[in-house]
Amino acid sequence: MKNLANFLFEVGMLKRTPRTGFQFLGSGAESVAEHSFRTAIIGYTLAQMDGGVDVARVIQLCLFHDIPEARTGDLNYVNKKYVQVDESRAVNDLAEQLPFGEDYRKSLTEFNAKETPEALIANDADQLEMILALKERKDLGNRYADEWYPYSIERLKTEAARQLAASIWSTDSSKWWFDDNRDWWIRGREHP
Repeated sequence: MKNLANFLFEVGMLKRTPRTGFQFLGSGAESVAEHSFRTAIIGYTLAQMDGGVDVARVIQLCLFHDIPEARTGDLNYVNKKYVQVDESRAVNDLAEQLPFGEDYRKSLTEFNAKETPEALIANDADQLEMILALKERKDLGNRYADEWYPYSIERLKTEAARQLAASIWSTDSSKWWFDDNRDWWIRGREHP
């Protein structure tokens, strides 16, 4: 049980591990845990749209994909040009401590190999999460978001993800909550 407690504390470290790409974007911030949560929801959505994949497996791949960053930190694309991280060592060290360690190890291997339909969807979910974050920054005036967007699109592997990305990019990120109901925004309640 102590190893499981340690694992859960380690996963908690992701709440305090920043995603470093925002430093180069110049605005925004999120933790690896925030990224992983929305990635899992996106993965669920894409898996449901697909209809032929193991939805639970997609969610698991999404939730596990960045756990090694509790040990290695998050490296953005500039960092990766210069810093060599031994992610497999981080994965193996944690796997040795877990009763489900082999499943954890296989999940990371599957995610990184991008060969199964579930892994392709999970990887697309990872990219779509970044596209959502870019769109949110764009809508707040970040001029670099438009420059980053095409690279994220190129990484998408499924048609559903490409279609969803196009819809994300053409949708105002505040419209889900800030609608045109003038009376509500003035009086704070619906009127018949």
